Amino acid sequence: MSPRRRSPTPDQACIEAVDLAREAAAEVGHPEWVGDHLAANVEDTRLVTHLFACLDPAYPGWHYAVTVVRAARAKTVTVNEAVLLPGAESLLPPAWVPWKDRLRPGDLGVGDLLPASVDDERLKPGFTQVPDEDDEEGVDKHQEWEPGLGRARVLSETGRKAAAERWYEGEPGPRSAIATAAPAPCATCGFMTPLAGGLRQMFGVCTNEYAPDDGKVVSLDHGCGAHSEASHSNQHSEPLAPVVVDEWDYDHIVADDTSELELVSSDG
Repeated sequence: MSPRRRSPTPDQACIEAVDLAREAAAEVGHPEWVGDHLAANVEDTRLVTHLFACLDPAYPGWHYAVTVVRAARAKTVTVNEAVLLPGAESLLPPAWVPWKDRLRPGDLGVGDLLPASVDDERLKPGFTQVPDEDDEEGVDKHQEWEPGLGRARVLSETGRKAAAERWYEGEPGPRSAIATAAPAPCATCGFMTPLAGGLRQMFGVCTNEYAPDDGKVVSLDHGCGAHSEASHSNQHSEPLAPVVVDEWDYDHIVADDTSELELVSSDG
């Protein structure tokens, strides 16, 4: 068991060096920014850190930390370092995020380049697009018609699963507001063109120019009001009342401010 370390004995000369520490803090910032003396923390033997409030409006909640030291058998206290440190309630910048992790869908603009990394788990080498006897899911059976040897990289199982989950849980899925109000799902719509490959069982492309998802991938249980089989008959939950034409009552037509022309029915 390691011996228990005793707390350092406070050095009285370092504890009383408040004015010296304040002068050092004023050199770091401005004299008018150095506020009240907050505390004196004993760091080690003859080593004390004085804390001062920071009054700079640009650094709310921060404080000046000035460490003073006294050498052994010396009578003079000197400044070791003076810095500006954040406090518990200070305003701090957000944590640094690598550039590749900062991008979000929709950030890519005209002329921007977004190269995929070599080890992107969403992709795999194109030569792996060979049908397997047991598992042909995700294999592009039309790749043999591509010029040359096909693409250098193709969608991996991880990339295909991530895309399917993203589409299904987003606006193209069945739980969006427009889908829940649709008269029928896209699976029964004549404007829906299924995708090829393993995604065919869940997704297709909308080809209705009047639909909000025209040219976009939608799930088969998505929907909108532009369904090919939608009709106006199922739009009204209450029957319309018959039109009432009254041919027997009087009509009063005001000709001017002083006279009225009263019209009566032909039987009057």
